[in-house]
Amino acid sequence: MRERDGARGDGWDDYRFVLAVHRAGTVSAAARRLGVDHATVIRRIDRLERRLSEKLFHRRASGYTATQAGLALVATADAVESAIIHGEAAIGRAASQLVGTVRIGAPDGFGSAFLAPRLTDLIERHPDLDIELVATARLFSLSKREADIAIGLSLPPEGRIVGRKLTDYALKLYAAPAYLARHPPIRERRDLEGQRFVGYIDELLYSPELDYLHQVAPGASARLRSANLNAQLQATVAGLGLAVLPCFMAAGRSDLACVLPDEVSLIRSFWLMMHADSRDLARIRAVAEHIYAVVEAERALFAPGG
Repeated sequence: MRERDGARGDGWDDYRFVLAVHRAGTVSAAARRLGVDHATVIRRIDRLERRLSEKLFHRRASGYTATQAGLALVATADAVESAIIHGEAAIGRAASQLVGTVRIGAPDGFGSAFLAPRLTDLIERHPDLDIELVATARLFSLSKREADIAIGLSLPPEGRIVGRKLTDYALKLYAAPAYLARHPPIRERRDLEGQRFVGYIDELLYSPELDYLHQVAPGASARLRSANLNAQLQATVAGLGLAVLPCFMAAGRSDLACVLPDEVSLIRSFWLMMHADSRDLARIRAVAEHIYAVVEAERALFAPGG
């Protein structure tokens, strides 16, 4: 189907292409978000620039950067999008059926080990509701609509973001029994000196709350480093070394032993966040309430323990 190239374009449909490119930074990333091909995005942006007689983006090898005119158009498009979202929310409040897609951005450990297996009931109760769970070690920008709901380790300092604490969670030091059998016994904190550790890649730490290895063992350097918490867990289970792991992932496993449980214990927090414009959409509100409920029902999993 050919696109129309009318004198005034397609209104909001053109604006959303500008908004997507600004948020994504590249044409290819914007195309993926919009579900169109690369050429369509370029054609839409070029068409709108011709119609407005203004350059909206600086084209660079690293991506697209909005000009002053582009930023003004982005602000308008963002306001239109917010109005649409509020309109959907007003209509959705009167509807009992949840329809559409909700994207959840979550840390890899919480998203894969805890949340993923606890979404079945929600999806079965709402057959027209789709969930996209992005469980990975990164921050999610709600203002750029990278997710509808984000689980993070802290609240952002600014922005139109609303959120509340989900739960505190404990982390302790773990190792495989096979590793402990091959190395000198660990009876006190000073016995950690010379031990082998598994941890994060320093420059890929997406949150300062994860920079905790030096608190547990000052001067220690992880021999295996990964940005992925599940990879750290699997390496520890395989006997590679000691690792600081969340208790909700490691406690009670027969293939892991808690080391110095009374001396090494850290507390961090999970926060649930939504954009102020979309928090009242029925589908987003329902998913958020489900996450609150399953965490509350199994709060003991996150409490300190070996």
